Amino acid sequence: MTEPSMSTSEALSFDLTSRPWIGVLRRDGTQGELSLRQVFDQAGDVRRIVGDLPTQEFALVRLLLAIAHDALDGPEDIDRWGELWADPECFAGVGAYLDAHRERFDLLHPVTPFFQTAGLRTAKDEVFSLARIVADVPNGEPFFTARMPTVERLSFAEAARWVVHAHAYDTSGIKSGVVGDDRVKGGKVYPLGTGWAGALGGVFAEGDTLRETLLLNLVAADTDALEWSSSGDRPAWRREPCRPGGGERTPTGLRDLYSWQTRRLRLHHDGEGVTGVVLGYGDPLASRNMHRREPMTAWRRSITQEKKLRQSPIYLPREHDPARSAWRGVASLIADRSETVQGADAAPYLRPGVLEWVARLVTEGELRRGFLIRARVVGARYGTQQSVIDEVVDDHVAMPVVLLHRQDRTCARQAIGAAEDADLAVRALGDLATDLARAAGAEGDGPRSAARDLGFAELENAYKTWLAALADDVDPFEERRVWQRDVHRVISLIGDRLIAQAGDAAWQGRTVAGKNGAHWLNAGLADKWFRSRLSKALGDPHGGQDEQPGDGPARPGPPPSDRPDPAAPDPFVTDSEVPA
Repeated sequence: MTEPSMSTSEALSFDLTSRPWIGVLRRDGTQGELSLRQVFDQAGDVRRIVGDLPTQEFALVRLLLAIAHDALDGPEDIDRWGELWADPECFAGVGAYLDAHRERFDLLHPVTPFFQTAGLRTAKDEVFSLARIVADVPNGEPFFTARMPTVERLSFAEAARWVVHAHAYDTSGIKSGVVGDDRVKGGKVYPLGTGWAGALGGVFAEGDTLRETLLLNLVAADTDALEWSSSGDRPAWRREPCRPGGGERTPTGLRDLYSWQTRRLRLHHDGEGVTGVVLGYGDPLASRNMHRREPMTAWRRSITQEKKLRQSPIYLPREHDPARSAWRGVASLIADRSETVQGADAAPYLRPGVLEWVARLVTEGELRRGFLIRARVVGARYGTQQSVIDEVVDDHVAMPVVLLHRQDRTCARQAIGAAEDADLAVRALGDLATDLARAAGAEGDGPRSAARDLGFAELENAYKTWLAALADDVDPFEERRVWQRDVHRVISLIGDRLIAQAGDAAWQGRTVAGKNGAHWLNAGLADKWFRSRLSKALGDPHGGQDEQPGDGPARPGPPPSDRPDPAAPDPFVTDSEVPA
């Protein structure tokens, strides 16, 4: 079906300020859809945004933050933020702001459609499937089972959500060239990268309500963690409508960055729903050294890029590893920058700016030390030259904000140490699985990986519960000792099961090769080494008793010297170099 004529189209409207389109979960457990005005009016009664994907939720939160920053014109400093935090009606003025810019929030406006470019077209006037903006995750699987393999129609509310998501997370790859884009070669534009949020390991602070979440991430302009342009910061809807193609410029601030137009879009509709889309590249944005502008990701120093560009330091976003739960990388969320600096060198990684902001709030007394937040981590893992989304990461770690306190670092250090305790214990469990497999004549990393996955899965909820209770009304050193005993118990029990399941071949044993020559290995010896490594990592839970559980008959021999160093930390994120 063709798009309505201009005379018909002019009469159509889908006003995002008044029409429900944002999915929410209310505090009473019910779900619904709200307009932009309703979201801010009811922010205290809404638990959180609910998207079609977690990445959609992250993109919508950033949109709401851009509106809040602009409507409130700040906050200009931490004192103004404190006034907003204390005022239940802090978003009361947003309604008037939305009224003033209502025209730019009309999804179907003939001249300035929301987050789109009016008249966008290819040289052949092609209109493409909506599958180009509806993320298919995991790749190749029918996420929308009633629509796949093609998405033939979307409601206006659904389309609006996916438009926001496309600017944030659209895949890279070759795209159709649009008329007016000087980057077109042979009717195509060659890869310019994913949407901006797709380059990030997204992190934001989540409170008990959407009101708290928005305020916790509403960074004041007087923070020293971010750079602000002196020319004034404006979101996309207070700028001239985007033309086809794109240009090179730097974001003026958070309002601009949170509404950054990485794509050029035009929805086609039949008056009742959206039927197709034209999609092209917009404004590219390099991630290199954006740590002073983008607060919603952690950053890692890239030695490879520094050598290549002969510039230092260079920071790139720390992307999330889908195989690694967020609690295992808690150091990247709560470690103070000064604690990661080696000598006079630049820090190897930086925690997210939004958590630096929360650290300031608790340090300066705007938040009580025991106030709980959830550090939400959201991200996309791309495959095949970033042309598809393979996986989406969505996880959280609940923590008292005292862990972010800039002066009192005791709780934070014990929290980081406790995660390292778990890592060392699980490494010992993985070594046990490897030793049992070798004793039985098997090779490969399968048993080790399976045992590690099991160990981390068993400890995950326990660590999150332990961390949430680690406030300033407990002794963090004693709590750490309690945690170590709990980890020892849990991992020992898993080790017992692995040994019991090892089979006769492992108990009989065999001669295996090592770097220092051949040595005998059987299940009994593997058990003894396991108990020794576990006690070395966590301490002796029996108060110094000589006899270790699990000692059994085994031919004596030293642990093989080619064992991986148990003190070497796993990376929180993949360390592959991404184009900057």
